[in-house]
Amino acid sequence: MRNTFGNIFTLTTFGESHGEGIGGVIDGFPAGITVDMEFVQNELNRRRPGQSKITTDRQEGDKVEFLSGIFEGKSTGCPIGFLVRNTNQHSNDYDNMRDLFRPSHADFTYYEKYGIRDHRGGGRSSARETISRCIGGALAKLALRQIGVNIQAYTSQVGNIALERDYHQYDLSQIENNIVRCPDSKKAAEMEELISRVKAEGDTIGGVITCIIKGCPKGLGEPAFGKLHAALGGAMLTINAVKGFEYGEGFNGVCQRGSEQNDKIVNNDGNITTTTNHSGGIQGGISNGQDIYFRVVFKPVATLLMEQQTVDKEGTPTVIKARGRHDPCVLPRAVPVVEAMAAMTILDYYLIGRTAKM
Repeated sequence: MRNTFGNIFTLTTFGESHGEGIGGVIDGFPAGITVDMEFVQNELNRRRPGQSKITTDRQEGDKVEFLSGIFEGKSTGCPIGFLVRNTNQHSNDYDNMRDLFRPSHADFTYYEKYGIRDHRGGGRSSARETISRCIGGALAKLALRQIGVNIQAYTSQVGNIALERDYHQYDLSQIENNIVRCPDSKKAAEMEELISRVKAEGDTIGGVITCIIKGCPKGLGEPAFGKLHAALGGAMLTINAVKGFEYGEGFNGVCQRGSEQNDKIVNNDGNITTTTNHSGGIQGGISNGQDIYFRVVFKPVATLLMEQQTVDKEGTPTVIKARGRHDPCVLPRAVPVVEAMAAMTILDYYLIGRTAKM
């Protein structure tokens, strides 16, 4: 089982949804970085359950304990070990699922691969594993601050309620001002109402998260199998419930001609740049210094509070109805996870680029 992300900057995670806790080890993190503990905890708070009426009711403090690699508030260059203890598991909510396969979950495929599974909350396949990613991402963000990189994501679509694609039209400082994490207050209210209605019906809804990376240095990525957009896409597709990734104009670009979509190159007082950014900040797999922007598609959460047809481990048809506390829409809590995966990818590729020039 592969549990490690990254090349030079790496994050290895451990733990299950209803185990003792979730944790990890970060290696390759630069020495001498000031670790703002309040910032790291706030990143976890943005992801944690029970933060609003449109998220799961599970109440977890998600307090991080750092075990190594930080001394007197700074990273030492040694592996950074950390742990977040689970404190509010209701494992008996899953007793009726011990021998059943939940539709569109990892239950069946996991069991087929390993011949055993932890049925409590999905075990290792649970989105609770993303706690470790948010901690790794928070530290990566702190390191990226040193080189002027800023990463922000937001909910840009829930169901059929969508923002315009151009992120320049919105004040991204408003993202945290509503529980949907959408920079448009009017659209956010509509999204919140839709999620609440879907939740009341015992159903779920999906959507899109948009992410913008500002200040990314030129030259990150490689022209063949180490393309930066491939790394970002691969990182996003490891997040639970993600079904798609596009950067720059993405699928919308097929409606345009090359003459409309090509980014004109100019010399701006000695700085070679482009007048437009249809490419999304990456050309030929390598960053060009423009904003990197991409969109991540999340499916509706697979756990429904209504009856669904399934089979048990013996293949016998049956009916399942989930109990417990579940998100009707994963997007508000997934925003910091998208940012975290983007931050870890950019830091890793920055360190790869620095090594390549030694």
